[in-house]
Amino acid sequence: MELGDSTASVIPDSFMGYRDDITMQMSMVLDQIRAPLIVPVLRLCVYICLTMSVMLFVERVYMGIVISLVKLFGRKPDKRFKYEPMKDDIELGNSVYPMVLVQIPMFNEREVYQLSIGAACGLSWPSDRIVIQVLDDSTDPTIKDLVEMECSRWASKGVNIKYEIRDNRKGYKAGALKEGMKKSYVKSCDYVAIFDADFQPEPDFLWRTVPYLLHNPKLALVQARWKFVNSDECLMTRMQEMSLDYHFTVEQEVGSSTYAFFGFNGTAGIWRISALNEAGGWKDRTTVEDMDLAVRASLKGWKFLYLGSLKVKNELPSTFKAYRYQQHRWSCGPANLFRKMAFEIMTNKNVTLWKKVHVIYSFFVVRKLVAHIVTFIFYCVILPATVLVPEVSVPKWGAVYIPSVITLLNAVGTPRSLHLMVFWILFENVMSLHRTKATFIGLLEGGRVNEWIVTEKLGDLKAKSASKTPKKLLRFRFGDRIHVLELGVGMYLLFVGCYDAFFGKNHYYLYLFAQAIAFFIAGFGQIGTIVPNH
Repeated sequence: MELGDSTASVIPDSFMGYRDDITMQMSMVLDQIRAPLIVPVLRLCVYICLTMSVMLFVERVYMGIVISLVKLFGRKPDKRFKYEPMKDDIELGNSVYPMVLVQIPMFNEREVYQLSIGAACGLSWPSDRIVIQVLDDSTDPTIKDLVEMECSRWASKGVNIKYEIRDNRKGYKAGALKEGMKKSYVKSCDYVAIFDADFQPEPDFLWRTVPYLLHNPKLALVQARWKFVNSDECLMTRMQEMSLDYHFTVEQEVGSSTYAFFGFNGTAGIWRISALNEAGGWKDRTTVEDMDLAVRASLKGWKFLYLGSLKVKNELPSTFKAYRYQQHRWSCGPANLFRKMAFEIMTNKNVTLWKKVHVIYSFFVVRKLVAHIVTFIFYCVILPATVLVPEVSVPKWGAVYIPSVITLLNAVGTPRSLHLMVFWILFENVMSLHRTKATFIGLLEGGRVNEWIVTEKLGDLKAKSASKTPKKLLRFRFGDRIHVLELGVGMYLLFVGCYDAFFGKNHYYLYLFAQAIAFFIAGFGQIGTIVPNH
């Protein structure tokens, strides 16, 4: 008996006919709604995405022009503020030096607590004019004991270090910093420097920042640049370096040079305490307490200075899980803050109209909302959809020229990684899925809007590598290793790519196949570093 006869004997002719009828009916329904519904809706989506692409393009070109002028004419922001090195005074002695508080918030930081505490205690400044404050929210009693012992060790060497704990984690980092500012010994302090647990400032950090605050009474914040100690750990950390280098090299520099405003990075910066207090202190209403404080201080008329020449060593997330959590917080928080502060910014009377436009349009709308949404929705959803609906087309300037220019402008921050540009584009598109999702959660105040998961740190990777610490892949549960969202988008792009290769006319399939592979790699958890087995 032939195979076809066997199939026919198993599946009745009536069922086969019914199945064909269903298929034909679905095809007819799609044909009927295609012209009046699908085509107009998709065309509208294309117009909206093209508009957002132009907004992002104009913003990137504007920042490119400004940073070029700054470099060309030497108008760096630190040249616009008075700076005089600190000098000894025989009569006044050490009292001529301002009192500085150094805060180190941490939570179960087994791998890095010694590095950060050691670096803070190594800051060069008169010993009677500095207080190191370790704010330990650790829930692991073993780690708590280790951190307390490390503080005691430095205290025995004569360092003025305080170990502070709370009985709850209310407000997370913002709550810890707020409680730390309430201590009686803080009342005598003029400035507060903040370093996250994986940050290691150089000994001259205070000598290079405090004079700006001392001689410029309207200056509230001096922000240093981050220097990544593990950028070469794996391909994922190289991709992160490219994104963050653009943020520091261009976005922070431009903000500081034009409006003396930019988002505080939450660490590696030093604040004037009176400005911090006038702005309302730390608030825990979002997961970006640093940006919240910066916007409120700016609305009070305070100015900020970004020092790109001053670098503070820190660590990038080197596991995909840690990076996803970090990006959720960094994307959800600004969107939620915009929702909470947009009206307050518009009605503020202490700053100029142009500064309001800069903060609302450039800082929030374009960089924190549009940049995430258009990257995923346009290039991973709408553009592929036009392959299936050929009646809707995307002009070449929107599909090729604008994204190419934006990509090249992003590349200026990390020239050493130009050869990785294609990988960076694909990786950024994958991450835009999570950033877009987080952005909408923030705007709509969804369930994970206040989720705060501390980014996992691995510590001094080079030292561990030199000591030949055995490495192994972590044992992941199925849900940790497999990422359904990435796999779903990857399947969609693969299907559209195959359709375009066989029936399409757009020739997007090369991009679609490459992007699908990137989503599959992330979806199956094959990205990030091998974690040392401690």
